[in-house]
Amino acid sequence: MKNLIYALGIMFLTVSCDDSSLTDLNVDVKNPSVVPASTLFTNAEKGLTEQLVNTNVNRNIFRLVNQQWTETTYLDESTYNWVTRKISDNHWDRLYAGALADLSQAKGFLEKDVIPSGDPEFAQKTITKKNQLIQIDILMVYTYQILVDTFGDVPYTESLKGSGNYLPKYDKALDIYKDLIVRLNKDIADIDTSHPGFGDAEVIYKDDLNAWIKFANSIKLRLGVNLKASGSESTLADATIVSAAAGAFTSNADNAKLPYMANLPNTNPLYVDMVFSGRNDFVVAKPFVDALVTLNDPRKTPYFRPTYKDTDPVTGDLITITGYRGGIVGSKNSQSRYTHVSDKIKAPDFSGTLLDYAEVQFLLAEAVGRGVAVGGTIESHYTAAIKASMEDWGVSSTDADTYLAQPKVAYATATGTWQQKVGEQAWYALFNRGFEGWTSTRRLNFPVLTPPANADAAAGGQVPSRMAYPIREQTLNATNYNAASTSIGGDKLSTKIFWDK
Repeated sequence: MKNLIYALGIMFLTVSCDDSSLTDLNVDVKNPSVVPASTLFTNAEKGLTEQLVNTNVNRNIFRLVNQQWTETTYLDESTYNWVTRKISDNHWDRLYAGALADLSQAKGFLEKDVIPSGDPEFAQKTITKKNQLIQIDILMVYTYQILVDTFGDVPYTESLKGSGNYLPKYDKALDIYKDLIVRLNKDIADIDTSHPGFGDAEVIYKDDLNAWIKFANSIKLRLGVNLKASGSESTLADATIVSAAAGAFTSNADNAKLPYMANLPNTNPLYVDMVFSGRNDFVVAKPFVDALVTLNDPRKTPYFRPTYKDTDPVTGDLITITGYRGGIVGSKNSQSRYTHVSDKIKAPDFSGTLLDYAEVQFLLAEAVGRGVAVGGTIESHYTAAIKASMEDWGVSSTDADTYLAQPKVAYATATGTWQQKVGEQAWYALFNRGFEGWTSTRRLNFPVLTPPANADAAAGGQVPSRMAYPIREQTLNATNYNAASTSIGGDKLSTKIFWDK
């Protein structure tokens, strides 16, 4: 229950010490055996978001692998040595033993909680309980997709059994995707927006269940587009995309964001990792900086600090220069001499994003490109996605229009295939969402990223396509690990997830 220290709600327990309840003295009130489902749900929302938002090199290296950020001193993660710190183990644990365990336990407590049939509020409480179970399931689906998109085949049908099965089998990634779609379809159909769910304990949408329906559809859209890209189950993929598109996000007001607070321990993880810690481990990577500077992208201001230091060629003094210079991926980069991420991103109360409208519009552009009838054109969704990103980052509509009017940006005149146009612009928009930025890059094969010359041999000369399975799985769950490794074509960083064609 160590994760409970992160819960946003505070649970008050009272114990009577009269003669009739001496047995209560044997109860450890600081380590309760039963925790309210609402507390576990809050903790899951926060834990899941933090794992995807943080930049701790022991847990989240996705901005680095996607060459949006790079490192200053310690280069292992930027050069794909992910074994020393057991990053795969930590990412796996944060999702299975963290968010999914909390959600599973909350589900178990709710299912065991019997509402007396004579309760005057029986009907209302029954519907609320059903809504809570649906909210739990939607977050579980989201989390399982992250696991599949990280590793490929993973434990699913036998996962979360605890002592019932410490050695779960791995399910096929494609089979998991198909079941996740079934689950979301049921969740969307069954949620009752006339009744509440978790109330104040739901901190992303403040229990707006109409927003949860849009969130579920947007997750389903992502599943459908990935499935379509795989070339498998095309009929299911088309139906999934079309139905999801009709109910997905329609503006930035729908974005799934967890609000952080100005004071510890509920601050933005980037503030903790980069400000409170006093560490200067990261700068923005040269490929990303150069791309935005070349296009005069107005998001430079909310993304980057506008100055760096360099040596005056005449005096030899260290001077401040207004402009942007990205760090070299795979090299040591003096923190003062390269562009930093902005103070906005590192602010203690900067929200953490799970899914946003810009991503939805890029997914719709991709769906059209893959021949799915979702309405609109690649160009219309491409343009809407860029505008949505600009708006979400505080860029004025005038500056956004000026950016889009450039021949190198306007869809009709930008360089390359639709995959290149959409892929490169999605990369820019997903700057602070490293995992989904990596997913988009893998799926579309754009932008074209070059591994550093000193990349770890484990990467096979490529930018990694997946994470290797945790070392602990290799040693403790060897039989199922070996079967999964064979199934996916080898437990290598270069092995592609089933949708990565």
